[in-house]
Amino acid sequence: MAARLETQPELLKVAHANLERWLGERSVPALREWQDLLERATFPELLAILRSPSEAAARLRQSSPFAGVLTPEERQSILSRHEPRRA
Repeated sequence: MAARLETQPELLKVAHANLERWLGERSVPALREWQDLLERATFPELLAILRSPSEAAARLRQSSPFAGVLTPEERQSILSRHEPRRA
């Protein structure tokens, strides 16, 4: 996702729109945390979070507002490459 955002920073609009819609339906702490990050973090800080192997970043990525940015094929390719690490 970070690599895609670097080449297409306008995709941040997708994340903002997703968060607005989702927060209208339910207030989940991770979504509010994403909203705060998107409003306050610099672009390089946001990219660093998306790339971070930290537990906090991994937790945030479980509720990523970037749904719909990757094609199903891209998403499956990423999941396939990282699935062995989960085992």
